[in-house]
Amino acid sequence: MPVLLALGAALLFGLVFGPQWWVRRVMQRHATERLDLPGTGGELARHLLDLARLEHVPVEIAPADHYDPVANVVRLSPGNHDGRSITAVAVAAHEVAHALQHAAGDRLLAARVRFAPVVQGFEFAAALVLMTAPVVLAFVHSPALLALQMGIGVALLGVRLLFHFLTLPVELDASFRRALPILETGRFLDAGDMPGARTVLRAAALTYVASSLVALVNIARFRRLLPF
Repeated sequence: MPVLLALGAALLFGLVFGPQWWVRRVMQRHATERLDLPGTGGELARHLLDLARLEHVPVEIAPADHYDPVANVVRLSPGNHDGRSITAVAVAAHEVAHALQHAAGDRLLAARVRFAPVVQGFEFAAALVLMTAPVVLAFVHSPALLALQMGIGVALLGVRLLFHFLTLPVELDASFRRALPILETGRFLDAGDMPGARTVLRAAALTYVASSLVALVNIARFRRLLPF
């Protein structure tokens, strides 16, 4: 039985942390500076936006790579904005692809923008429910009620993961129907670099799902607050 429990814990650990570890590893592996590349990620993003007649969409440096459909801004991390690497080029193309989706009126992207505030509301509610669990237990002394409250908190946190799974087609479209053809036809990378770019684009598409899986570990943090 202890062996089975250990194996189960290891499997759960792999399912939760494995995807994010893989995403980070892929990004780091292909982030080596390449002086032979024609430009930085930021320069490529600007070039692609101008080619698509999206001159009004700025490219900014931010802590994390993303496209902001509300502000209509492509934001790249410092390493990808100023870097000359396969990761920088592929991530820049991926984020520009989201701007192209927005400009084309992509319905799935519009749905994600519309429901994102709702998901944030669920996350806030989950945090509130889980943080008040010890207080409720102290006053009510009901393990059954506590279990119910924890279950509700888990379900609320799970909404974020479900949301990103449902909108995964938006990410896959950005990576493989838009960004990849741009890199191939535009010859921004040599043929020998394209396999690495495909891997980075796959990682970019799975970033949100991977981070959502790790967010579920918050349950363990809140569980430590309980007296039993």
